[in-house]
Amino acid sequence: MKKLRGILLALGIALGLPLPALAGFAEGAMAYNNKNYTLAYKEIFPLAQAGNADAEHLLGLMYYMGRGVPQDYKQALAWHRKAAAKGKADAQYVVGAMYYTGNAVIQDHKQAVIWFRKAAEQGHAEAQQVLGLMYRYHIGGMPQDNVIAYMLWNLAAANGSANAAEQRASVVKSMTPEQVEEGQALSASWKPGTPLPRASRTGGG
Repeated sequence: MKKLRGILLALGIALGLPLPALAGFAEGAMAYNNKNYTLAYKEIFPLAQAGNADAEHLLGLMYYMGRGVPQDYKQALAWHRKAAAKGKADAQYVVGAMYYTGNAVIQDHKQAVIWFRKAAEQGHAEAQQVLGLMYRYHIGGMPQDNVIAYMLWNLAAANGSANAAEQRASVVKSMTPEQVEEGQALSASWKPGTPLPRASRTGGG
């Protein structure tokens, strides 16, 4: 289905990593970005074992992609869960994606929504974009709500998501001026770190 293809395309996992000022992590992340996965693992694994969320997320990506370690989706999920529980938005997004696709877990779109929402509420653009698709197409128990979808795509587009900008341009064609006005107002008033609205006044369908 076209709508599901759009969601699956949106679930590509970004591998560009920021380099926070953490002893050892910067070296490990740099080694990873330079494709020196053996050195990356050597630097990252002890930090992940010690409970560093950035290291847990990166180690999870290494297992997910099979870089420096044998590809192991269950290990990838386990490490991402650890980081996600500490509030790491990138890890929350990956856990959501794995629940959405049924990768290493039983497919559960409602669980996917929970994790996408956690990341989206931190301002994670990819999570906002995918959550918008789930509202647009009534997936994972989400109400069909074009206004909330528009709001989420507005936020994601402002954070650099080209996919969200395209989705927003598409959905606006089927929205009333009142719905667009509400979507604009919701996105203008929302602040990262606060709950996202779960329904709109004008956009239910």
